[in-house]
Amino acid sequence: MSDLNTLTIAAARDGLRKGDFTAPELTEACLSAAEGSGALNAFIAHTPDLARTQADAAQQRISAGDAPAMCGIPLGVKDLFATKGVQTQAASAILEGFKPPYESTVTQKLWESGAVMLGKLNMDEFAMGSSNETSTYGPVINPWRRGNEDTPLTPGGSSGGSASAVSGDLCLAATGTDTGGSIRQPAAFTGIVGVKPTYGRCSRWGIVAFASSLDQAGPMTKSVRDAAIMLGAMAGHDPKDSTSADLAVPDFEAALTGDIRGKKIGIPKEYRVDGMPEEIERLWHEGAEMLRDAGAELVDISLPHTKYALPAYYVIAPAEASSNLARYDGVRYGHRAKIRQGEGITQMYERTRAEGFGDEVQRRVMIGAYVLSSGFYDAYYKRAQKVRTLIKRDFETVYADGIDAILTPATPSAAFGIGEMADADPIKMYLNDVFTVTVNLAGLPGVSVPTGLDAQGLPLGLQLIGQPWGEAEMLNMAFALENAAGFAHHAPKWW
Repeated sequence: MSDLNTLTIAAARDGLRKGDFTAPELTEACLSAAEGSGALNAFIAHTPDLARTQADAAQQRISAGDAPAMCGIPLGVKDLFATKGVQTQAASAILEGFKPPYESTVTQKLWESGAVMLGKLNMDEFAMGSSNETSTYGPVINPWRRGNEDTPLTPGGSSGGSASAVSGDLCLAATGTDTGGSIRQPAAFTGIVGVKPTYGRCSRWGIVAFASSLDQAGPMTKSVRDAAIMLGAMAGHDPKDSTSADLAVPDFEAALTGDIRGKKIGIPKEYRVDGMPEEIERLWHEGAEMLRDAGAELVDISLPHTKYALPAYYVIAPAEASSNLARYDGVRYGHRAKIRQGEGITQMYERTRAEGFGDEVQRRVMIGAYVLSSGFYDAYYKRAQKVRTLIKRDFETVYADGIDAILTPATPSAAFGIGEMADADPIKMYLNDVFTVTVNLAGLPGVSVPTGLDAQGLPLGLQLIGQPWGEAEMLNMAFALENAAGFAHHAPKWW
């Protein structure tokens, strides 16, 4: 079977257990697809030898009847996850040549479940970007096209390589990270499912930090069922991560009944932003009606501090980034600028960071250093944290009033062309996160579900925001939405 790479996790799991094909055969199909996908620039490192070794081990477990759901499933790994002995650069020149001697907790859990690593996936440098154009490896290309045009489109960011690889059937699923929408926005742009779990559901240990109070790992998959399966393998308490929650991991797949009768879905008026395209507004309305037809009750709600979310986020995230990225000084690992005659350690620091960090990373580090500096901390950072508390309180209030989940658009538009925002004000690019950053600021779970196409044939997604630790119920509502939307028959045209 030459098209094994197009399978979902659930279909591959069932086929492996029935003996329709083997884990090595499934892996070879994905390796072949990944190695022939240079036009997408999704993979930045292939690990075929490791993949074949893991596939052989997975097949032994399957043959012995000891096969967890992810056993034998080929995955791509975002370059933000430390992978032992395999380059991990966060798509930045400053970490060139770095091969960690340890494995991130999330990827370790996946390998222990029998999953197979195909390689590392491209991303925005240090996860800072919304279009996957800030990578030292160059931009990732979206497998989708506008109508009959050949214009290369962005897959979104920062998990653009993960989104492109899954959408283009280079792997069955991929890991992503979400700091302000970096799983959900690219998932919407590429017609796949992306889950940002509750903060603390998945360990952050071994994941290169962007903004530590916002970052969260999650699955990027071809279906809601696949997301439930993969999240179950990724999640769990980790004593190495002080922010990891010591809570039992539910059986997310078992929760997918599709029965959402009596559930209350909130529709926040504040998400009807100025200039929202009519297509997005219509999709939102149609998605709400799909949930109503499935038995849910739609309730108009208010999240009054939403309008302050983007400004607060773009104070807090750069502030934490400037602190986290201070460790990249050219002394301990990664790139080091050559010391010129007469220069000291300070000049080496400065030139190392100037040479190693790209423009967007430098911009955010400088903003972060500014808002944390003496005289500005209270005016910016402290005030942004107070706003964050108010945003979190808005969600707590509506959930306390009986709302089970909230439905919003995932993005303010479909995918745009590579380079189309290159000369724009950076704030215009930041507006791509307008519907997603509140979820990170409040630490809530969110999922993007592909729900329709725009007039040019590009995918559009809707977002469901769940209660804290309510991923199981949220995914069940997403499952109902997915079933009603029937998006699965659509496919990108890149090949």
